[in-house]
Amino acid sequence: MNLFLAIAARQSNRARYALFFCVFMFSTVGNAQPPADKPVDVIVQTASNMNLSTTIEALGTLRANESITLTSNETKKITRINFDDGQRVQKGQVLVEMTSREESALLAEAQFNADEAKKQLDRVALLAKRGAASESLLDQRVREYEAARARYNATESRLKDLILLAPFSGVMGLREVSVGALVSPGSVITTLNDDTKMKLDFTVPAIYLRNLSTGLAIVAKSRDLGGKEFHGKVVSIDNQIDPVTRSIRVRALLDNPQHELRQGMLMLVDLQAAARDAVVISEAALVPLGSNNFVFVVNRKGAESVVERRQITIGERLEGAVEVLKGLSVGDQLVTHGLQKIRPGQKVKILAVEAPVAEQSESTHLSDLIQQNKN
Repeated sequence: MNLFLAIAARQSNRARYALFFCVFMFSTVGNAQPPADKPVDVIVQTASNMNLSTTIEALGTLRANESITLTSNETKKITRINFDDGQRVQKGQVLVEMTSREESALLAEAQFNADEAKKQLDRVALLAKRGAASESLLDQRVREYEAARARYNATESRLKDLILLAPFSGVMGLREVSVGALVSPGSVITTLNDDTKMKLDFTVPAIYLRNLSTGLAIVAKSRDLGGKEFHGKVVSIDNQIDPVTRSIRVRALLDNPQHELRQGMLMLVDLQAAARDAVVISEAALVPLGSNNFVFVVNRKGAESVVERRQITIGERLEGAVEVLKGLSVGDQLVTHGLQKIRPGQKVKILAVEAPVAEQSESTHLSDLIQQNKN
């Protein structure tokens, strides 16, 4: 019996302790928030408008605007080389000759035969006009002239294959052969690059596809040139996405007036895409809750200021700021400091107004803002 009374007394004490703890916690939680009629000191900021663009960084490789590998079409010996390593040449300039006296003589013979056939044709045509020559003889002279002319064209074409001309103006590469060397089809003689403009190929993740378009400005730089910047624009976008890397190939064109850029050079690319006017707020005003984001907007009710919690949709994050896609308008006032003490419908007292994000200075401190407001 005494044991039962002791257990009952102990249980009663525990119940009293539990009741006391609940009352204490209720009073503490109730006092954590200030009374609804007492304004809370806050600092606010006005949502502002900024010109934004999505910055895309990529690595690209340079290619000459036009580039060829000079090779032979025939198995012949080189008889003359008319360029030096790194020389700049003009379109149509003779670079390599693989001709011999035999080819030149055959061309001269074909030219002579064609000219002689033309004279005979003109003579017979004049006689036929006077009725002194038959039509069949005239037809025979026409056939002879056409055949002689065809033989000349064929000989001239074979001779042209033995003379390599520059297809465009540019700079020559290193010479791989010497005079007297026997070359065959596919043998590399040298390279020719048109480097007045350079193609810059780089890949961009497919998630930025909607932001890409021709004409976008880019800035490219290379460590090989001490970080010097080169400006250009996007000229083409590939028609397919790489199924492995999920990226798309983009090509830009850069001016190279000083011929500093070289084919194969690695470039760091900054692409400014999706230029737009956006509503921007300080990151300090953001109140994340799960996957949602909220802000406290200050509304004026006569002489009083009352806060409203509003859900927003955010876009790109900036340094100390965030883009708002939906939920706010330019000019809305948001609480940036004092968020821990307020709740929806709370009256607030504005101690200071921060400058909009677009006008903020890094040297501005909260104490300075409050002192400016008091003054």
